[in-house]
Amino acid sequence: MNASLWCACLAVLSVMVTGETVVNDCQLVGEVEKKTSAVEKDLLARLAPLKHKRFETKVLEGSDTYTYTFVVCGRVTNTSNDGLVQTKAGSKDIAVIGRINETHILNGTDWILLTYKGGDKYDTHCGSEPRKAMVMISCNKNTLAENFMIITEERNKSTECFYLFEMDSSVACPTEVPHLSVGSVLLIVFAVLVAVYIIGGFLYQRFGVGAKGMEQFPNISFWQEFGNLVADGCDLVCRSRPRPRSSDTAYRGVGDDQLGEEPEERDDHLLPM
Repeated sequence: MNASLWCACLAVLSVMVTGETVVNDCQLVGEVEKKTSAVEKDLLARLAPLKHKRFETKVLEGSDTYTYTFVVCGRVTNTSNDGLVQTKAGSKDIAVIGRINETHILNGTDWILLTYKGGDKYDTHCGSEPRKAMVMISCNKNTLAENFMIITEERNKSTECFYLFEMDSSVACPTEVPHLSVGSVLLIVFAVLVAVYIIGGFLYQRFGVGAKGMEQFPNISFWQEFGNLVADGCDLVCRSRPRPRSSDTAYRGVGDDQLGEEPEERDDHLLPM
């Protein structure tokens, strides 16, 4: 028997002994009884880009180092529904903090709280109730998922103890509804008015007045005069050389240098022969 078949047999045997149905996706609390809400299902759909991704963080408690492994809607190992587990350095024991077949999820404006219930029972703390892992996923538009870490373990109560983790992800960010700025709206309105003016004026000039050629453009004489005024204004503002005064050009005398040499007149024909 090869190694892969042997591992598969061990997995089936483990399931038969524990009586646990192994799943490989988040199963909401009450899903079997069909008592889940549409909101929770929508939130699980938002986590789709993170499904089966694995994250780890380590923490030092005294002289011991603990590693926490978290899989989003997936199993950490292949023999149980463990979605978040704790391992101790130098030890082979694994404590299941939460299982994916007992998932609860809720959200706020910019966060999603994913809870795995049904973990291994405490030995002496919290009335020996099952452990529970709560992962706070905070909005960070710059990353798909990172900065997974443990915040605290609350086990000083008789009931409702929990492990609290946090991580950053863009899937927790609210969906932005695109909207136009005031300037964009004004530009659109202006463009629409110009289009209506040109098209409507063209149709009126062509079919109402019977104009042809350039005369079909609405108020053509006004726009031509307006263009001339704009050109004169630009010439006045932008010209670098001083313009000659009109009096100089109108009344300027003729200088000697402008007089050409007149041809010599001959009067020989007036003398008597």
